[in-house]
Amino acid sequence: MTQSFRLGVAGLGTVGAAVVRMIARRAEALAAATGREIRVTAVSSRDRTRDRGLDMAGVTWFDDPVALAGSGEVDCVVELIGGSEGAAKAVVEAAIAAGKHVVTANKALLARHGAALAKAAEERGVALAFEASAAGGIPVVKALREGLPGNAVSRVYGILNGTCNYILTRMELEGLTFEDCLKDAQALGYAEADPTFDIEGFDTAHKLAILTSLAFGTEIDADGVSVEGISAIQPLDLTMAKELGYRIKLLGVAQLSDGGVEQRVHPTMVPKSSSIAQVMGVTNAVTIDADAVGELTLIGPGAGGEATASAVVADIADVAARIVRPTFGRPTTRLRPASRVEMQRHEGGYYIRLTVHDRPGVAAGVATRMAERDISLESILQRRTESAASQDPRGRSGRPVPLVLITYAATEGTIRAALEAIAADGLLAEAPQLIRIERE
Repeated sequence: MTQSFRLGVAGLGTVGAAVVRMIARRAEALAAATGREIRVTAVSSRDRTRDRGLDMAGVTWFDDPVALAGSGEVDCVVELIGGSEGAAKAVVEAAIAAGKHVVTANKALLARHGAALAKAAEERGVALAFEASAAGGIPVVKALREGLPGNAVSRVYGILNGTCNYILTRMELEGLTFEDCLKDAQALGYAEADPTFDIEGFDTAHKLAILTSLAFGTEIDADGVSVEGISAIQPLDLTMAKELGYRIKLLGVAQLSDGGVEQRVHPTMVPKSSSIAQVMGVTNAVTIDADAVGELTLIGPGAGGEATASAVVADIADVAARIVRPTFGRPTTRLRPASRVEMQRHEGGYYIRLTVHDRPGVAAGVATRMAERDISLESILQRRTESAASQDPRGRSGRPVPLVLITYAATEGTIRAALEAIAADGLLAEAPQLIRIERE
């Protein structure tokens, strides 16, 4: 067996500790698979006193992770600090400059600085591996970069955030409010004290930007992702979706069109018969549409120490076996600039929930504004509560009630224009809810 492969782990949180344990637990199998002994020789973390249940004998501790990155004691730096700036960025840059391979789970860093870091890694002849950054334990990076080179990919989409999927699942199955589900998610550790990054779609957007580059050979364009979160979803929306044969999921969608690449993150109604609609709880799923294999769906844990560590260790094994590939599937000089397709040009069906004043002519007024913009309605449903109906023997209370519209294919721009006209007519009691429909 050749010389051992020495790891420096920067960040000993849940994932970092799981990586160290997995390397020790699977030492014999990893050596057999790679032809080299893989050892953790150095670590860095903010708290030395914390009991992580790890055997640290013979391991050098660095208070400064950047010093670890430049140390002669490591061949590969495993960055698990997190964040797009600060220590995480400095560690990766220092490691590459020192000629060290890098394995990271940091989607925010890659979404913002992936192109520059990949270029630097190519120039130094080292790996920049990131399987764990996109969907936890799901090997979607390997699938796109290594498993489908004979395919032309037309679309990648999926559930990329377990926190949002957990909340939507609980809301649907138990009829709970968004706020109640979020509190439970925080209590269980699925959501942070400040959950904005997850629930408003930014975590999904970073992951999607990475997958877009791999799928289509384009430069990462995180700023080109249109982002909407799930905080405005109400139990009624999930009830209506169920009645109509759909289920609501927060999806990240990247697809090729005539104008370029469309990247969007938003709540979506998907048919209950689809495979992605069956993915519940904190589980993630990614579907790849390609010309040769058709539809390929990967489902698995999108977060958690062991699941994420599994993806990190897979990258470590590749690098230890001297498998070094271009970061995004091709040299950075051959990545095409991302040509954005704005959401205003997106075309598809829509679910629209309007809160309108319960009085005669409102539904007709709404339908007229839609027709003026050639928006065809598949259905229009008005829901009035018993208390509202009881206020007037004719069933018209004047109070706010929900009016639900399902449209045939229309562009985002025309839908938005119609909603602005409806609001200007004074028909709305509150802001409308708009959810896109992805039909099979």
